[in-house]
Amino acid sequence: MIRRKIYRLKLKPRTLVLGERTLVMGVLNVTPDSFSDGGKFFRVADAVKAALAMERAGADILDIGAESTRPGSAGISGEEELERLLPVLQGLHGRLKIPISIDTQKSRVAELAIGAGAEMLNDISGLKYDPKIAEVAAQHGVPLILMHMRGTPRTMQKQPWARDVLKDVIAGLRESVAVARRAGVRKSQIVLDPGIGFGKSYAQNFELLAKLPELARLGYPVLVGTSRKGFIGATLARNGKPLPAEQRIWGTAATVTASILQGAHIVRVHDVEEMVQVAKVADCLLQA
Repeated sequence: MIRRKIYRLKLKPRTLVLGERTLVMGVLNVTPDSFSDGGKFFRVADAVKAALAMERAGADILDIGAESTRPGSAGISGEEELERLLPVLQGLHGRLKIPISIDTQKSRVAELAIGAGAEMLNDISGLKYDPKIAEVAAQHGVPLILMHMRGTPRTMQKQPWARDVLKDVIAGLRESVAVARRAGVRKSQIVLDPGIGFGKSYAQNFELLAKLPELARLGYPVLVGTSRKGFIGATLARNGKPLPAEQRIWGTAATVTASILQGAHIVRVHDVEEMVQVAKVADCLLQA
């Protein structure tokens, strides 16, 4: 266990303190084809209902994604992404009190989402797909989450694994940070995500969780998203078949606990009510 450094993310109407306790980010996929809940919240009314339920369950941040980035996915146009996303943001306007983060790789989507009320940006490509996202974040002064991904969603689980996964992740994130800083994003507004499951082997995902303190030494708050991912399903396989995504809650709980004890400031999860409890107990261990 390590002692987390305290950081402060400045949002337009508020400040998020990171490190005093673990913040829980609820995942809302408004897609028909995400790996764990594809189609479940595709209808606007269902998405709005789910978002409000996550807030009641204790989520500190809501992360909305309108483009599936599951392994093998090909992506969609910015227009289609906005058609899915903007009605949900409009439906939540004035109703949701927690900040909204937008999971997108496109600067135009990021720009319009901020105009519709989003307060954070989450780029899984680490600015490799569309570096102009950094300019949008800098212009509006919003926090920017930079994730490491080896390859693209279509290729990330097919190309060779890194020989040294931690070295690969740190080098990639340093490059992403450099792009963001050149675009004018303040250091205090950057959050790093090692990208569990994005171009890593199952063993490498566990290695990254075990070595999170080394990532924390870069001097930025750390976000970790392990929720329901394939390496958990493979680890808990029955009769040679991976455990289905909706049955991975206990494996997710174990990885969320490990992430917190190793220094994660934010955990990104699907099962908010349960993981809020996990985070509270893990935080007590840290404080002890």
